[in-house]
Amino acid sequence: MKSRMSIAAMWLLALAPLVLVAVCYSRLPDQVPMHWGIDGAVDRYGSKNELWAMGALGPVLALLFQFLPRLDPKRRSYEKFRKYYEATAVVIVAFLAVMMGIVLVEVFRPGTVSVGRVVSALVGLLLLFLGNLMGKVKTNFFLGIRTPWTISDPDVWNRTQRLGGALFFLSGLATIASALLLPEAVTFWVLLAGVLAAALIPIVMSCLWYRKRRREE
Repeated sequence: MKSRMSIAAMWLLALAPLVLVAVCYSRLPDQVPMHWGIDGAVDRYGSKNELWAMGALGPVLALLFQFLPRLDPKRRSYEKFRKYYEATAVVIVAFLAVMMGIVLVEVFRPGTVSVGRVVSALVGLLLLFLGNLMGKVKTNFFLGIRTPWTISDPDVWNRTQRLGGALFFLSGLATIASALLLPEAVTFWVLLAGVLAAALIPIVMSCLWYRKRRREE
């Protein structure tokens, strides 16, 4: 990552969950909700110390986003989609910060948020965002749908990312609609089916497209 503004935004958002935990820690009960079932009900409580581990995910991901391109054998490709890579980093750490906010709201005011619906809708928005971006990502080892066939052929890479982007976008739309209109348990399966389809179909197609190109050559 090279943009100072993007790096600053990413780190502010990455550290926000730890700051929230530190500010609220003395008022937290010993046991806090840590997991919700597909029906939206809390199904696991844990020590409030677990929130530190949850909050640390943001800084760990920020470090990875900042330095992984330097380790990528295809690091020169990042210049072609740098702004999209940086936008992805900021959005993902922002997503983690919002998740921490939801947990803390449920600690202090249980029932304020319909956790299953809100989280599903947010995941749907994340899928929309990623779907819009995927077609713009160029060959690399860390972002996008990476298979032996996409890495080996730029044309297969581009076709696979466009297909994956469209499928992730549709999955996001379906998840948001389900979160707004259908029971929470149904939304879980809509989300799971959509993500699996968006991940697996492009992998299969990348193999088929690669083999077709080799036959043509």
